[in-house]
This record gives sequence, C-alpha cells and structure tokens, in this order.
Amino acid sequence: MARERAEQLVREVVELYGAGLQRVLDIIGDRDDDLVERLAADELVASLLLVNGLHPHDVETRVASALDSVRPYLGSHGGDVELLGVVDGVVRLRLTGSCQSCPSSAVTLELAVKDAVLAAAPETVDIEVVGATPAAGSGLIAAESLFSHVHPNGLDGSSGTGTWVSVPELEELTPGEVAGFSVAGLPILVCRIGEQLFAYRDRCAACTHSLAGATLQRKAGGQVGDAVLRCPSCRAHFDPRRAGLRLDGDADAETLSPLPVLVRDGVVSVAVPAAEVA
Repeated sequence: MARERAEQLVREVVELYGAGLQRVLDIIGDRDDDLVERLAADELVASLLLVNGLHPHDVETRVASALDSVRPYLGSHGGDVELLGVVDGVVRLRLTGSCQSCPSSAVTLELAVKDAVLAAAPETVDIEVVGATPAAGSGLIAAESLFSHVHPNGLDGSSGTGTWVSVPELEELTPGEVAGFSVAGLPILVCRIGEQLFAYRDRCAACTHSLAGATLQRKAGGQVGDAVLRCPSCRAHFDPRRAGLRLDGDADAETLSPLPVLVRDGVVSVAVPAAEVA
C-alpha cells in the first residue's frame, strides 16, 4: 500500500511539472520565439521538455541538430554524416567521405554519433546506416562495421563499447596548447587548435613511446592554425584534424588512436572504449 501511494505521488509530481512547463510555453510561445529556442537549446531544460513530451522541435529536427554537434569530430576522420530521415523511431543515416583506419575509429565514431542521437531523441529505437563499402585493402572502415553494435534497444549504452568521462580541465587549454591527462586510468594527450579539442591515446604510432612533451607546429607553407603534432621522441608528424594521420614515413600504417571529445550536459567529456576503462 505504501509503495502504491509513493508511486502515485511521483506521478502527480511529474504531471504537475509537466502542466507547469506547458503553461510557461503557452505564456511565452506567442510572444518570444527566441526565448523558446533558448529554452530548447538548454540541455537541462530540454531534458525536462522531452520527458514531458513538450519539446518544441520534432524528432527529426533534434536529430539533425545532434549530428551537427558531432560533425567536427567526424570531419577529423575525413567523413561526414547525412540524415535521411526518422521513420517509426528508426534514424536513417548516410555516411559520406571516408574514415582513416585506426584501432579505435569504429568504436569512437559509434560512441560519438550514438550518444548525440540518444541525448537529443531518447525515443529513437534504432540507427540504420546507408553507405558504400570500401574496397578490400583500401584502409578505410566500412559503413556497416561502424555501427555494427547499434541495433534495436541498443541505444542505452548497454553495448559495452565504452563510456563518457567528464574532464572539465580540458576547457582550460588555450589554442596551440598540448597537455597530458589520465581519464578513467587511460593516459591521453589533448591539444586545442582554435576552438576545437582533439584527444588521443598517449602513445606514438611510430615509435610507441609516450607523447608527453609533444608540440603543435605549423605545417610547412601552411596557414595559422594549420598545425601538426610532433612526437618528442622520434619527431614523427601527425595531423590532429585527420584522426592523427601520420604525415611522414609509413603514413598508411601509422595513425594515432583518437578519442571523441564532446560537450555533454555542459561539461567537456571524453569517450573511453570499454576495454580501456580502469
């Protein structure tokens, strides 16, 4: 009896919050469209609106906005994503461009896209990817393998591919700065180029030594902000914007291992594959 009463009280409180939010939207909706957009853009308020079915944007608009938020990271892998539509809770995407092959590309890209879609549209139940399969030996990741772990009822983070860890200290990095951090027991290297943050496992793909002490340098003949990352041990050069692709030596075989960096709930976070979590 006590449990039933408690559940009833919870339902009544939720309904009260929902009615209150509806009243707020009704009051400001016809007077200040800009304010409604600001409320929808706030992650905390947006989550309350979603829970109560009051979000002003439909699911397709929210998914499109979520994909926009991860495009800088996808671009660092030489790729992009196009939203084809959302039908019966199924998000249909087309991958464009290409992703350089590296030990963690498939997992980290999946984490970035899946998390963004789930946060913006928790009512979605599946992600369907349409894309061409690269030729054998091309060194590219097939579209179907990229989301091989995403399936119905698999958008709740239960696939075991990894976890997001808040690292607010990354916000303190200034443009051109490189620093090392330990995230969930995993040593990582993070650099900031302009407004963008790029994170990698702290291991040089060429000499296997730590990247501690690595620096950003301007490419020969490049513009300001067109930086490359140099290993302090072997002096190999890598392109932070292209998933850590090596720019000298055996570039096809030596690529840094990137980790997604996104702002989640207002805090900079890094996605760490499950196998790396201490």
